[in-house]
Amino acid sequence: MIEVYLYGRLRRFAPEPRADREAVVRLEVQPGETVGSVLERLGIGLDEVAHVFLNGALLTTCNSMAPWLRYQRAREDIFPCGPGLDTPVHEGDRLGVFGRDMAMLVV
Repeated sequence: MIEVYLYGRLRRFAPEPRADREAVVRLEVQPGETVGSVLERLGIGLDEVAHVFLNGALLTTCNSMAPWLRYQRAREDIFPCGPGLDTPVHEGDRLGVFGRDMAMLVV
């Protein structure tokens, strides 16, 4: 099972989204699943995503300043706006997905 934490307007993709609690989706891992395929399963378009964290480390961001802020990185390179979503997910992984309305939260 993986956990997907949704922030900003992306909270609407969680079952029974409420403002007074976390928007978390728990999913069984499918064979060959990637970060991108998880977003697709949830119906989240890449045009809505600003940042993705994998297990607390930055995987991709649409903010050009983020690479200089010394975030722990999920991969050696920080991928701009979408690339990197081919990263496999594994049992127990946590994804943090921030919507475009939350873009400045990360910087």
